[in-house]
Amino acid sequence: MPYAKQPRKNSAWRVIGVLVGQFRRVNGFSQQGLADDVLISLDTLASIEQGRRPLGMKLAREFDVLLHTGGALEAAVSEVPQAERYPLFAQDYMEEEPQALTLMSYETQVVPGLLQTEEYMRASFVECLFPPLTPDEVEERITDRIARQKIFERSPSPPIMSFIFEESILDRPIGGKDAMRRQIARIREAADLPFVTIQIMPRDRQQHASLAGPMVLLETPAHEPMAYFEIHDVSALVDDPDEVSKLQQRYAMLRSQALTPEESKRLLDDLLGEQ
Repeated sequence: MPYAKQPRKNSAWRVIGVLVGQFRRVNGFSQQGLADDVLISLDTLASIEQGRRPLGMKLAREFDVLLHTGGALEAAVSEVPQAERYPLFAQDYMEEEPQALTLMSYETQVVPGLLQTEEYMRASFVECLFPPLTPDEVEERITDRIARQKIFERSPSPPIMSFIFEESILDRPIGGKDAMRRQIARIREAADLPFVTIQIMPRDRQQHASLAGPMVLLETPAHEPMAYFEIHDVSALVDDPDEVSKLQQRYAMLRSQALTPEESKRLLDDLLGEQ
């Protein structure tokens, strides 16, 4: 995409990876030897040293002990900017989201991350991602997603938020039937917030403006419009005004095609009453 914001090329994880490799060599470890000692795969360690995989805090502490670093790796990981704690493909968007003036999200397969319960997150990360994440990676993803949700408590005011998602998402009991009921209850609570609008796209709607897939639109504090797409660990943050304008028009059409906010609340109430 010629109009997509250029992906980041430098990362704190690359610097930390270089440190891991240097400490490893100074202490006489081969990559295979160090990987075996901390019970991770050779590919995982190689990815960490190349900066392609974040170093988790638990693993940083293990490396510090084995490589006699005096806690240097733990300290380095603790200082990584919040945005860079996310996978590389999402980091540009994560820098913009916390300060956005408005956020508009359309989702097709899962509950939007900002509305997810911890149960739903955990089931999504543990049961639905392939190749699977390690337990440490799961906990880091959950911690980071919960941190993102603090945007609802942002002072002096949270962003104006609009969420549209497919009704079929509510039929898929990720985490089990009981967990899904609690997830629907969370969505229903959010729908009553004065700065949040939730609309559900009914499954029988014949006309649909975004069959091409999900999107997130945001407005920066400088009133710059942006759009974000993500699929299969490939993403783009679009900042070309003409392209974003087209997506804003598409989102406006989606809002007219979805159930109204009040109709969506009634549907959520009905689902909670049935379960």
